[in-house]
Formats: sequence, C-alpha cells, structure tokens
Amino acid sequence: MKKRNMGLAYGIIAAISYGTNPLFALPLYAGGIGVNSVLFYRYLFAVLIYGLWLKFVKKTSFKVKKEAVLPLFFLGILFSLSSLLLFEGFKLIDAGIACTILFTYPVIVALIMGIFFGEKVNKTLIFSLILTSLGIVLLCKYDSALRINLNGVFFVLVSSFCYALYMVGVQKIKSLRHIKPNLLSFYVMLFGLLVYIYNLKFCTELQILSSPFLWLCAAALAVIPTILSIETITYAIKLIGSTKTALLGSFEPLTALFIGIVIFNETLNARIVFGVILILLGVGLVVMNSPAKKA
Repeated sequence: MKKRNMGLAYGIIAAISYGTNPLFALPLYAGGIGVNSVLFYRYLFAVLIYGLWLKFVKKTSFKVKKEAVLPLFFLGILFSLSSLLLFEGFKLIDAGIACTILFTYPVIVALIMGIFFGEKVNKTLIFSLILTSLGIVLLCKYDSALRINLNGVFFVLVSSFCYALYMVGVQKIKSLRHIKPNLLSFYVMLFGLLVYIYNLKFCTELQILSSPFLWLCAAALAVIPTILSIETITYAIKLIGSTKTALLGSFEPLTALFIGIVIFNETLNARIVFGVILILLGVGLVVMNSPAKKA
C-alpha cells in the first residue's frame, strides 16, 4: 500500500509539473526566442543542474551497462521530440488546449500495451477512442485559420505518441529495469539535448537570452516541467506501471488550462469545455478499466 501511494503521489507531481510548461515557455516566445533555442536552454540547464546534484549531493555514479546506452539514447530522443512537437503546437493553438490534446497519450499507451504486450483491447478502448477523437475535433477552431490550427493539433498528437512510447519503454525495456530512476532521468535529458544541438546547427543558430527574466524562465523550465517531471514520472512508472501513471496525467491538461486562462487570458467557451470533458472521460475510461500492472 505504501508503494502504491508513493507511486500515485509521484504521478500527480509529474503531471502537475509538466502542465506548467506554458507558464515558462510562452514568455520566452514573447521575448522572440524560437522553439529550438527555448528547448536547448531547457535541456542544457536541466542536464547541468541535475548532473551536479547527482554528482555532489547524491554521490551517484554515472556508469551504465553497454546494453543500456542505446535504449537510453532512444528514450532521450523520444522525450525530446515530444517536447519539440508540443512546443511547436503552443505557437499554433492555445497552450491549455495543446496540453489537453497531449493527454490522449494514455489511450495510445493502452493500444501499444494491447497490440504488443498482450493487454486486452476491448469495447471500452474503442469507445474511448471515439470520445477522445470527438473531443479533439471540438478543440479545433473553425475559422479561416483552420489549416494552421489543424497543423497544431497534428503536432501535439504526434507529441502524444512519442510520449506514450517513452512511458512504455521505461517500463518494458529489460536492459533499463535495473537502472536507478534518477540516472535514467539524467541520460534521457542528456541524449534529448542532442536534438536541439543538431537543429541549431551545432549552436551556430542559438538565440541568446536578452534579459534576467528570460534566463529565469529558462531555468524554471529546466527545473519544474523537466527535472521534476521526468524524475517523478520515472519513479511512478516503476512503482505503479505506465497505465496507472497515465491516468494521473489528467492533472496535466487541467494545470495547463488553468494557467492559460488565468495568466495568459486564453479562450474558454462551452465548446472547449465540452471537448475537454470528452477527452478526460475517454482517457479515464481506458485507464480505470485497465488491469493492475506490476512495477
């Protein structure tokens, strides 16, 4: 019971912390910083801060077995691509709506577990897919910018798919099962950084942050929705499994919607509320009807 409760607590913290992405990313966008530069600073600061903490506070050894390096690289790229596509989505659709669409990842997790790991794909899952699809349609804006908004929806859906693959990988890749969660988190961030180094042509196109406020936003982006989120979600997956952890992700879009509406004055109307409800209901049905998983 204690193990389960700790897993639930970690899952809730992970979801809420990841939902704060817009709080720190949108001011950087407003300051003229591009997506790849924003994410470069996010991952660079996360690697430096977390690495120093592991080395000098936790006295952690960074050694891993050779067979774990490639899976860690794969998970780092997946997590980083999920961040990149989500942040691209922030530029095209409201951040709160983007994070709600991202929350379709528990359905994708259930599908992957059903198709590749023998979990039953039942009528509940099919009904959930219908509900979440309808919810996503309602979140799209029907105006002259339909094409752009659909691009944003597409980016976030692919981000959700990458995030789902990451969650399943953490639980199912055998060579990673004996790696400590904090060490796994560090290497995910380290390898994820490579995506932005490459995109920025080895930092020759990196934009410099022009004010202390922007540096503060970048540092907060590294600590709260990156270090804290990756660390706690890794512990949650290992304690209660990827499916149950996915259910707790419902706190993420709610956090992002709250931030978007209260701080950034994003739109809230009956259509958006109904769309959000459909997505949360659809995902909740899947996870609540999923069998318990061993950590």
